[in-house]
Amino acid sequence: MTVQSLVDHKEVLNRHRIRISVSFFYFAQGLCFGSWASRIPEIKLDLNLTDAEFGSILLGLPLGQLVTMPISGRLVTAFGSRRILTVMAPFYALALTNIGLVAVGWQLALCLFIFGVVGNMCNISLNTQGVAAEKLYGSPIMTSFHGAWSLGGLGGALLGMVMVNLHQVPYAHFWMIAGLVWLHIFINHKYLVPSQKPDEKSANKSKGFTWPERILVQLGAIGFCSMATEGAMFDWSGVYFKEIVKAPVAYAILGYASFMIMMTVGRFLGDNMIQKYGRKRWLQMSGLMISTGMFISVFFPFLVPATIGFMMIGVGVSGIVPMVYSIAANTKTMAPGMTLAVVSGVSYFGFLLGPPLIGYISSLTSLRYSYAIIGCFGLCIMLLVTRVKAIQ
Repeated sequence: MTVQSLVDHKEVLNRHRIRISVSFFYFAQGLCFGSWASRIPEIKLDLNLTDAEFGSILLGLPLGQLVTMPISGRLVTAFGSRRILTVMAPFYALALTNIGLVAVGWQLALCLFIFGVVGNMCNISLNTQGVAAEKLYGSPIMTSFHGAWSLGGLGGALLGMVMVNLHQVPYAHFWMIAGLVWLHIFINHKYLVPSQKPDEKSANKSKGFTWPERILVQLGAIGFCSMATEGAMFDWSGVYFKEIVKAPVAYAILGYASFMIMMTVGRFLGDNMIQKYGRKRWLQMSGLMISTGMFISVFFPFLVPATIGFMMIGVGVSGIVPMVYSIAANTKTMAPGMTLAVVSGVSYFGFLLGPPLIGYISSLTSLRYSYAIIGCFGLCIMLLVTRVKAIQ
């Protein structure tokens, strides 16, 4: 083996180890979020909250994410995504454990706000890492990173189901998750992509206030529709299966689990689908699947068809956010951390408005009507993608 081949082999191994490390960070974030989502029906019941009250409380998490949007991109640009992620990821797991201590509604809202603040710092820095790793590979791998997040979310949901059946309280459950996350951080943080300084042109555009490019707002709008749907599934799928589908207590988590399974599968297959159909066509197909799946679960609120509908929604949302983030980070209008912050800021309004909107509409009518309205977002995605010429 020649010296050059040895160098090439070492570079391949380094890229592979970086990809594994970044994937584990995505997995850990999904595990934390999935663990919280798995205990939502129980926490809502224990706190004796109405749908409207619970919907308002759920504002805490995306609100925490939104208030840090103006500074998260700047911090990542200034200090590097590797350093910010290494510092904030342990606090994300710690913020999860606090949720297990809540006794009244305002405490849950506060804990979710803190969970959102730390989560956003992790989100921007982690997706910046994902974009950097994708550039090292020179081919689409961003969707697979989000697949690792979904796999973590699925693992969190299934582990949560086990903890519920073992009658473990959320606080003990969440501390177990935190211990696993901290162990992974200790092992993998050293293999993250070294932070790169942005080029002078991007850095100058990142200073002070500037109106975002139109393409970033358009991408954010697509992300808005997708994340509103995700918020509906994360926060209300267990309640939907319990109150509308009338699933037995042991199967209340089935809706969320089926959604997460197919979102995970869709993300691991997403890079191949992008290469086969192109981003534009795959985004349009994704919007169609979201609407179809949501309407199936609304018009046929029974265990089997509702589960199938939730599976379709999972495939539909699987690739939208990863594709939007990847396109945004490669626009070269600003530093990647800043472009991701802009697109995430618009997108997370969907996460902010979706869950409480469902709660308010449900209080006035029914949870089924709420889900029918969310189903229209899939159609909006199809229309928005058609109008964005930059998406190929």
